[in-house]
Amino acid sequence: MSNSNLQIAVVVGSLRRDSMNRKLANALQKLAPAGVTFKHLDIGALPLYNQDDDANQAPAVQQMKADIAASNGVMFVTPEYNRSVPGVLKNALDNCSRPYGQSAWSGKPAGILGVSPGAMGAALSQAHLRPILAYLDMPTLGQPEAFIQWKDGLIDANGEIGEASRKFLQGWMDKFISWVKTHQAG
Repeated sequence: MSNSNLQIAVVVGSLRRDSMNRKLANALQKLAPAGVTFKHLDIGALPLYNQDDDANQAPAVQQMKADIAASNGVMFVTPEYNRSVPGVLKNALDNCSRPYGQSAWSGKPAGILGVSPGAMGAALSQAHLRPILAYLDMPTLGQPEAFIQWKDGLIDANGEIGEASRKFLQGWMDKFISWVKTHQAG
């Protein structure tokens, strides 16, 4: 599959307007090869998951499931809340995996990154996200892991990855795009 046919769904696990993870996601896109497109999913628009709604999912859930279905892979860029995944991210995973047997996530290749002001760089959030994605049948890139600490210069004034992190994150992006191509769903 050529790059010109590749769409990546982007799930940022933070709703905060000035989110470090949203800034990272936007900067990472600039490292992708020409022809790769990115679709940011609006996880904040989803209702709280309630199994009673499975037979009549909200329009926001239906739209997100359609956006996932139209994508070749999913890039999760998430902070760590209380040593785990943010509730809003778990809610999105739950909404789009239901009703049982109709998961939009199934078979979609995934990559996980996260940035945090702490030295662990969202490591525990990523560690908790991996078994969820495994259960959802999402082949998830294992290496390189990307536990990123937010520091001055990580993202420059132009919204691009700074010099000190560019080589590592370019390597991550190259590996992720290769992973998506190798693990195409359907």
